[in-house]
Amino acid sequence: MNGGGSGTGAVGDRLAPVLRPVRAGNGFEEALERILRILRLGLVPEGERLPSERELAERLRISRVTLREVLKVLADQGLVESRRGRYGGTFVRARPESARGGEDELRRRIREVDVEDTLRFREVLEVGAAGLCAAHGLSDERAARLRAALDATRDAPLADYRRLDTMLHLTLAELAGSPSLAAQYAAVRATVNDLLDCIPLLVRNLEHSQAQHTALVEAVLDGDADGAREVMREHCEGTAALLRGFLSDDAADATGAGTGTGTGTGTGTGTGNGQG
Repeated sequence: MNGGGSGTGAVGDRLAPVLRPVRAGNGFEEALERILRILRLGLVPEGERLPSERELAERLRISRVTLREVLKVLADQGLVESRRGRYGGTFVRARPESARGGEDELRRRIREVDVEDTLRFREVLEVGAAGLCAAHGLSDERAARLRAALDATRDAPLADYRRLDTMLHLTLAELAGSPSLAAQYAAVRATVNDLLDCIPLLVRNLEHSQAQHTALVEAVLDGDADGAREVMREHCEGTAALLRGFLSDDAADATGAGTGTGTGTGTGTGTGNGQG
């Protein structure tokens, strides 16, 4: 049986274009994207072993703790399995046909939109809206609306999280003071949600999303335009990383090998849809 083992062998050579260091502060989502891409492209075939935890952590430049949380997500999704013993490690599982339905639907939706254009346009709108709100300031009433939208996402059950997350982002776009911006954002957000509906909700990612939401609202209310723009940019890139990671190999080729960002705390997975 072949294993991932060393980065100097045949497996290591074919992993080199994908298994690159993640950017500082964005370990979980970006590492997940990297390994998902390895699986989607078949760089480690079904039944074969991924490189060791030590090698993966070193090459991705993340902690072993973060790596194990990534591997747990992949195991919970039925993509890999851990085996103990002398010849143990993390092995790529054969995906059941039932697991391919969501991928087929995602692939269909990808064919109908320019994913990279959608993600970039979304980032431009949201980063701009965050900066405008912070730079121009919000009245007490408008600030209260933003805080209320944030509070709603904190208390949201998983089944309702997508809707309330969307409402928070729409509220920020509306508070920017440009009806045209808000209308454009509503349209692009609907497209993003269509794509996110095809991937699983990852609780660690959701928890980090909430931390980003809090930092974003604080920056806006503090009048920190640069800080608000940076938090929103990282937030959008985290969503983009998850979508790119869960794309099929054909879709990944169509949208490029871009990377996204976002880290957080907490572990586990749930049923439902990824964060936005």
